[in-house]
Amino acid sequence: MAKQQRAVRTRESLIRSAAEIFDREGFTVASLAMISSQAGVSSGALHFHFASKAALAEAVESAALDRLRIIAGVASREGAGRLQYLVDATHGLALGLRGDVVLRAGFGLCGDAARGTPDGLREHWRRWVEEAVAEAEKAGELRPGVAPEDAVIAVVAATAGFEVLGSREQVWLAPHTIARFWELLLPALAAGDRLAALEPEGSFGD
Repeated sequence: MAKQQRAVRTRESLIRSAAEIFDREGFTVASLAMISSQAGVSSGALHFHFASKAALAEAVESAALDRLRIIAGVASREGAGRLQYLVDATHGLALGLRGDVVLRAGFGLCGDAARGTPDGLREHWRRWVEEAVAEAEKAGELRPGVAPEDAVIAVVAATAGFEVLGSREQVWLAPHTIARFWELLLPALAAGDRLAALEPEGSFGD
């Protein structure tokens, strides 16, 4: 059991170290030697867990997706409308990107042209936004005349922009930045009888 626990800790340490280096240096520049050195793990131990840098990158993306699912789950409070869910989820995403290097590296890796892989995390996020907007339409939360696909474009494009810009300047991921975005968008998006109840700054404190 102790040996298995050590193996789990070693794997987690390697994933975190890889995330830190991918986030700082990029996938192309990062090397297995850099990652094993930062993790305090021998090269042999690294190769026992991961056959290649690509395998490590996939593990970072998988761990980041787990974190993204948690963010989506926390935002999806019982009784909350779908538009408020979107507001809360974008605040949760921004918070995660500010403080969680694994989540941040996962998004960076999925957009790295050198890897030639699909935009995994961004694709998951887009699908969640599409589902939330479709549910908001069914619930009568959208303003008359708002096309769901237009709402999805606005939210996905903005949050992708916050993610990319926030990797350079964290002010793009600050709570007031996200709140100001929703203050601007919600009046164009939400039905008049729903707007007053929506909280652009997020409703996690309720």
